[in-house]
Amino acid sequence: MTLRSLLGLSEIAGDYDGFILDLWGVVHDGAHAYPPSAETFKQLKAAGKKTLLLSNAPRRAYALVDTMAKMGLARDLYGEVLSSGEATRQAILKRDDPFFAALGRKAYHLGPERDRSIFDDTNLEIVADVAAADFVVNTGPDGLDDVVEDYSDVLAAARAKNLPMVCANPDFVVISGGTRIVCAGAIAQKYESLGGRVAYRGKPDPAVYELAVAQLGVADRTRIAVVGDALETDIKGARASGLASIWCTGGIHAEALGVQYGVAADPMKAAALAEKEGQRPNAIIPGFYW
Repeated sequence: MTLRSLLGLSEIAGDYDGFILDLWGVVHDGAHAYPPSAETFKQLKAAGKKTLLLSNAPRRAYALVDTMAKMGLARDLYGEVLSSGEATRQAILKRDDPFFAALGRKAYHLGPERDRSIFDDTNLEIVADVAAADFVVNTGPDGLDDVVEDYSDVLAAARAKNLPMVCANPDFVVISGGTRIVCAGAIAQKYESLGGRVAYRGKPDPAVYELAVAQLGVADRTRIAVVGDALETDIKGARASGLASIWCTGGIHAEALGVQYGVAADPMKAAALAEKEGQRPNAIIPGFYW
């Protein structure tokens, strides 16, 4: 497999009318916007390209907008916003999926207080004890230094009651300021290893890409490209949804590729890693550059 290496999106902008953009590892590092991000957003907007920010953040879309503003990325720079937290909330409200239809009304929240927006207007009762719950909503660890093993007792208690779990962030880890942080997906994976039942909402689930395509508003799917840094979520989800993908090698896989954000990866090395993971991005790019 050979991979086209791009220096910036301007090289392929003419091929697409809309871009579905990952955030963490592409636009920002969890704490600060990457240096090229504001300018790239401006250029995409000037070129008439539609954009949608698609994040596995387990919070409402408005929370992501607030975070971006604090990073200096104004709301008028980009278009639509969709988060796994938003998709999870919609699934809890609609209950048109058999898994969600059977959940009950009492939820135990495994996650930090900052993720509570996911329960906005859901009329769920959030209980403090797993023993009183009908199901678990997993949005990730409470502390940035926590590991999966810190939640062994909670997971064991939930499994003993055979509680279903909703995972609002399928990511296993993210990189923040050079530090790897465990995400909800890793906790959910552990629960599954105990025999627990888990429903994931977010990338790479094709369902969230269908929501994203509809919200983006580009009818011709061949004119949409996904830009993301994670092979297991962004690239896998794009391929499963029949969308072109551009792999940002400066994100979560940077260390494995021997690069950092903004430094071009060796296309052959990148191709080998992608093939090892069973993924086929259409091109690679070192960061969110125009």
